[in-house]
Amino acid sequence: MPCDCAIHSEWGFVYKERKTDMEFKPAKKLGFGLMRMPQLDPNDGASVDVEQVKQMVDLFMAKGFTYFDTAWMYNGFASERVAKEALVDRYPRESFTLATKLHNGFFNSLEGRDEVFNQQLEKTGAGYFDYYLLHGIEASSYPHYEKFDCFQWLLDKKAAGLVKHAGFSYHDNPELLDEILTKHPEMEFVQLQINYLDWESEWIQSRACSEVAERHGKPVVVMEPIKGGTLANVPKQAEELLKGMEPDLSVASWAIRFVASLPNVMCVLSGMSNLAQMEDNLSYMDDFKPLTDEERAACFKVADIINGQTAIACTACHYCTDGCPMHICIPEYFSLYNEDMRENLAEKGWTINFTNYEKLNQEFGLASECIGCGQCESMCPQHLPIIETLEKVAAHFEH
Repeated sequence: MPCDCAIHSEWGFVYKERKTDMEFKPAKKLGFGLMRMPQLDPNDGASVDVEQVKQMVDLFMAKGFTYFDTAWMYNGFASERVAKEALVDRYPRESFTLATKLHNGFFNSLEGRDEVFNQQLEKTGAGYFDYYLLHGIEASSYPHYEKFDCFQWLLDKKAAGLVKHAGFSYHDNPELLDEILTKHPEMEFVQLQINYLDWESEWIQSRACSEVAERHGKPVVVMEPIKGGTLANVPKQAEELLKGMEPDLSVASWAIRFVASLPNVMCVLSGMSNLAQMEDNLSYMDDFKPLTDEERAACFKVADIINGQTAIACTACHYCTDGCPMHICIPEYFSLYNEDMRENLAEKGWTINFTNYEKLNQEFGLASECIGCGQCESMCPQHLPIIETLEKVAAHFEH
């Protein structure tokens, strides 16, 4: 741990940071994740409803929230341009903070890092990035970032004034996270998948990773707080539990509030897909109140209920689909499969999801058409056995 540290509690939590890096934002903990934006065509991630996004941005900014998160490949590579049109071109640059990322899958040389970065500057029109992250570090991708000296490259961007704060997003175990933060104490923050469903997950290990970041004095940006919508659409028993405690709060609010209550969290990203979701999030995050011990315990009870019913822990991030040679809509098929696994099929025998599956087949490849190339599994932040699971989906819907 660096010894040249100061203690700050600017956002309601205490963390350590080097004395030269004392300009973190935001003042409010909710961030606008530009990955699940509203779409004009639900089958085309790049068909973003920009006019609705503008309304969402305006409401977000009017309430004093400033953190926006995008990335190179979000929304079919359209997200950064939408950020320009909906945010950068319409607001003074100093009035908001913008984060984007370098993913290891899109460069394979020293020059390639700059090619991506320069295109990101052009696509966003931002001039500089307040937060820049090495994207999705895990055991398989970490050597790639080290091979091309990306940590030092990012510090060079910071020295040039093109990046204000350097960090990385992470999808792996706490041991590797500790190794990286020990080797690279110059990284100022880390973005982690944290939610109450993954808190004790043997794959995600939200709690353990959060504790590693806290030990290293690194503020955390939270991704997947609602786990791709899973924690907004909980089983009836779980919903009744939450509504019994707070009838006026949405089910999704519990997930956001859970992570926002953690002591080392500086920002919680929510991939809001419409104006109604934005309004709901702002309704309780504008004057945020941390969870009580009783409310926190209720979240874990809900997690137990969900874990007993979820067959595939997919968050619908769509990282797996852009490079699929068979054009298989993997998250959509997994969602249908999960829904059916919650049904009593012994009694029903058939559900509407069989028809929904056939409708998707008209535009996308069948689950059975997977050729096992593995590109999807190499991109999956959840480390799901996608090839094997597609076989189960095919056996269920195509028999």
